[in-house]
Amino acid sequence: MKLTFLGTGTSQGVPLIGCQCAICLSTDSRDKRLRTSVMIQSETTTVVIDSGPDFRQQMLREDVRKLDGLVFTHSHKDHLAGMDDIRAFNYIQKKDMDIYANEETQAMIKNDFAYIFHNITYPGIPQVQLHLIDKNNAFTIGDITFQPIEVMHYKMKVLGFRIHGLTYITDANYISEEEKDKIKGSDILILNALRREKHISHYTLEEAIEISNELKPKQTYFTHISHQLGSHEEVNNELPLGIHLAYDMLSIEF
Repeated sequence: MKLTFLGTGTSQGVPLIGCQCAICLSTDSRDKRLRTSVMIQSETTTVVIDSGPDFRQQMLREDVRKLDGLVFTHSHKDHLAGMDDIRAFNYIQKKDMDIYANEETQAMIKNDFAYIFHNITYPGIPQVQLHLIDKNNAFTIGDITFQPIEVMHYKMKVLGFRIHGLTYITDANYISEEEKDKIKGSDILILNALRREKHISHYTLEEAIEISNELKPKQTYFTHISHQLGSHEEVNNELPLGIHLAYDMLSIEF
């Protein structure tokens, strides 16, 4: 099975509009970060977690021609805004797109994309089939099973996922002991690490390292990265053994 980082940037991406800092002006491709999303692939199934504003660009860049499901972590726009572009897959695959989200995120989908759910429809709108995620119950798309993990993004409940030996968590600054038990034993942990300075709703680099050290996966990758964190090369070189900064288009086998 393979995971591809479609985007590893924070809500504004990197570079930021109008910013002239050294990171935003960097020529290192690893410092160019689209909004955070990943793609999970088995031999027969392709699933994307989160469709932010860069979803169309990410699908074109990775030459994705088949998508079996779209899974959402939460309802913030940098994770939701690109959902309209599933229309292309509706046309190619001749069927509704299976969408998986918790109750709060489904409510936001129905609000932001209200035209999808009106009684009067018309050709060309996205066609979706909504599936409710219960944090206590695993669900399967094709041959890929997802175990939800509920984390806190300040006061907002966000879903991470355990997929076989890999755990994916973004937009978090607290994980309960009960939910940590779902993560323990993971070979690979993917976790947000926004910046070095304290933040109200995201783990800092130091806090993310502490979580990794506590849960002891074989390898850890940090994502949802701000330009404030520093350059990929500098930060990656200072990280402990087995911990890495992710970057756009990085693929890992698990």
